[in-house]
Amino acid sequence: MNIHKKFFSKIGFTYLIFGISTLIIGTLIMNIIGIINPGIVKNFNALTIITAICNYVLPFPILLFLMRKTEKQDLEKQKLSLKKFLLYLCITFTLMWIGNLLGVTITSALGSLFGIDINNPVHTLLNSTDIWLNLMLISIVGPIFEEIFFRKLLIDRTIKYGAKVSIILSAVIFGFFHGNINQFFYAFLLGGFFAYVYIKTGKIIYTIVLHIFINLMGSVISTFAIKSLQALISNSYGAIDLAVVAIYTLIVILTILFGLIGFSMFKKAKFNGSKTQIPLKHPLKTSLLNPGMICFIIFYSVVIIFNIIS
Repeated sequence: MNIHKKFFSKIGFTYLIFGISTLIIGTLIMNIIGIINPGIVKNFNALTIITAICNYVLPFPILLFLMRKTEKQDLEKQKLSLKKFLLYLCITFTLMWIGNLLGVTITSALGSLFGIDINNPVHTLLNSTDIWLNLMLISIVGPIFEEIFFRKLLIDRTIKYGAKVSIILSAVIFGFFHGNINQFFYAFLLGGFFAYVYIKTGKIIYTIVLHIFINLMGSVISTFAIKSLQALISNSYGAIDLAVVAIYTLIVILTILFGLIGFSMFKKAKFNGSKTQIPLKHPLKTSLLNPGMICFIIFYSVVIIFNIIS
């Protein structure tokens, strides 16, 4: 195994250890709290807060420790105009709609094929927790940590192999890390696009804000839209319900329209200050087909299958 495969294998094992650590920490904390006060783990709001702490805050030092010995490279900073940011926002929404459609289609097909009901963990979370908790944890806390985990720490260390390799690696790791088939596709697409934006600008704040907007749309705004749509279907709606559904539908149509237009500009995309320092003869094979990444993908594939069965 050459030195470059060893590098990506180390990255794969790093995120595998990080992922396993989050599971171990979560299990230990839940069991301890369950022994001390069983009522807490039965409260979905409390459970959501504890899960967020176990997934983001407690494992963060572990990832930092594992990554610190890997040399990093600062990206050249470039400011985004408001027009370009809004275009990126439309592309982000478009990728979310496409990814969600793929996820729903495939889970429905698998459910029909095996005769099982595959629950969407995101829907379960949104329907079981307080909306203000969703706003804080899913729409703000989650995006900040995830952009640091899967963009900042990862890309700063892989960009020497080129933007395309970093984008693909970020998309694959981010997609699998979600651990379920419902979220895999839009996490893969968004992970790749956020990686593109970070490499393009060198500023993680842009991807954090994009991530916050997309989670805000999915966890809070969509909740109001669905309730208003249900009111329309049951013929028990008011003027506010009509307005919410109309505005939400208009937002979807406009973002998809401008998002598709934005895709046409990617043929001219260039990455300032991120020239490939170490060109790879077989970039995909080198970055993905190595012991660390293979173990990472196998582990999370098992997690996804387990979540489908359970």
